[in-house]
Amino acid sequence: MTIEQIAEKVKKNNPKADTDLVRLAYDFASEAHAGQVRKNGEPYIQHSLHTAFVLAQMKADLNTIIAGLLHDVPEDTSHTLADVEKNFGKEIAGLVEGVTKVGKIRYRGIQRYRENLRKMFLALATDIRIIMIKFSDRLHNLRTLAALPQDKQERIAKESLEIYVPIAELLGIWELKWQMEDICFKILFPEEFKKLQYKYEVERKAENNQLIQKIKKILGEELKAAGVEHEIVGRFKHLYSIYLKMQEKNYAFDEILDVFALRVLVNHISDCYKALGIIHSVWKPKAGRFKDYIALPKPNGYRSLHTTVFGPEGKSVEFQIRTEEMNDEALYGIAAHWHYKRKFQNEDRKQPKWVEEILEIQKQIKDTKDFIKNIKLDVFQHRIFVLSPKGDAFELPEGSTPVDFAYAVHTDIGNKTVGAKVNEQIATLDQELKNGDMVEIIIEKNKKGPSNSWVSFVKSKRAKEKIKQNAKKNSIFGKFIPKFSGKEKK
Repeated sequence: MTIEQIAEKVKKNNPKADTDLVRLAYDFASEAHAGQVRKNGEPYIQHSLHTAFVLAQMKADLNTIIAGLLHDVPEDTSHTLADVEKNFGKEIAGLVEGVTKVGKIRYRGIQRYRENLRKMFLALATDIRIIMIKFSDRLHNLRTLAALPQDKQERIAKESLEIYVPIAELLGIWELKWQMEDICFKILFPEEFKKLQYKYEVERKAENNQLIQKIKKILGEELKAAGVEHEIVGRFKHLYSIYLKMQEKNYAFDEILDVFALRVLVNHISDCYKALGIIHSVWKPKAGRFKDYIALPKPNGYRSLHTTVFGPEGKSVEFQIRTEEMNDEALYGIAAHWHYKRKFQNEDRKQPKWVEEILEIQKQIKDTKDFIKNIKLDVFQHRIFVLSPKGDAFELPEGSTPVDFAYAVHTDIGNKTVGAKVNEQIATLDQELKNGDMVEIIIEKNKKGPSNSWVSFVKSKRAKEKIKQNAKKNSIFGKFIPKFSGKEKK
């Protein structure tokens, strides 16, 4: 890896970027790390370069890339954080300091794990760019793990799966998440990895490649005839995701049908829907397998159209249809999102809603165990979007019910709920909602409160808390309000 490759990538992402600053940071880091060698025999500066290059691939801003080059300087050289600030400014020094703090996180026992996970969340909430740098640093460390003893490889791999991968998913940085998972899978489950790799690479990949080329030819001609500028890319799914699916559903490898997907990249949102119509006119779509994440994006900002069709020879084929901007955001999450914000002269860097939730939970809950439990309950769970009859979208944890929705609208609505309609059909209060469902809550104005039994099926932290608060209030009243026998004087 060279500084010229990084500078070229930075310039491609942002032609106005001052790449001279990147070269100055490289010179500073190179001098600081002079003579240092990593376990694999490479000069230490190569790690800094690889970290910065991953950040450039993510379309991170200039200061983040510079901080990536400098991230190990205060920790591993005679140069201090004050030296970094003097040469590159307070913002870059702050990012480097944040990475240094996060760098002390280790997976060593469940209690230490909880404390460290809390630190990771709070660093993330302070400035998400700190986590971007740490993820880029971690990915290169994982790629070079072979130089370390086996026990240390396993510890770092476990730490990555337990701490880094879930947060990468939450941030929408799928490209890094997938790479980290597959490296960790190979280290922690070597036999399973080898077996699956053989079946995937040897038994199925050639056949699937032929199918992909056939589909690209058919669809490419149809899109060209319709005047839709496009690029069709075949994407093979990662081994660890296939392994997890086999474990969860108790499937053999041959029973997993969706081991690849075709990604259709177009120029405009309107072209996404045009391409979808063309795909459905060529091949019959599978019922219940269409998802519109453009109209209703995922909580981490992911946007795309998904559909699965009966392709050539009746084989199941998944398509993902999106613009180039959506594709960058799908691969690199919030880093790419910020890139496009800057590109269109909008410097708004407001934290995503779930980051605000982390900060709010931190204020309310001081006990680390409860903090992590609530984070995992309300933030790490997959989310769905549910619509009100007026078309307002409400974000809920996956598996939520009409009662969760009612409390998301307003506490009084939740407390007075007596029934619900889902997609204009009468539903039970414990019915599991799906993404895009329209929910109407039926209330009784004189109803005094929720049923305590609702706690057993609601999913959201808010609904659970409100139901428990009401039960506690009624319990206090029941204890202290005197009971009259009817014989007292009137």
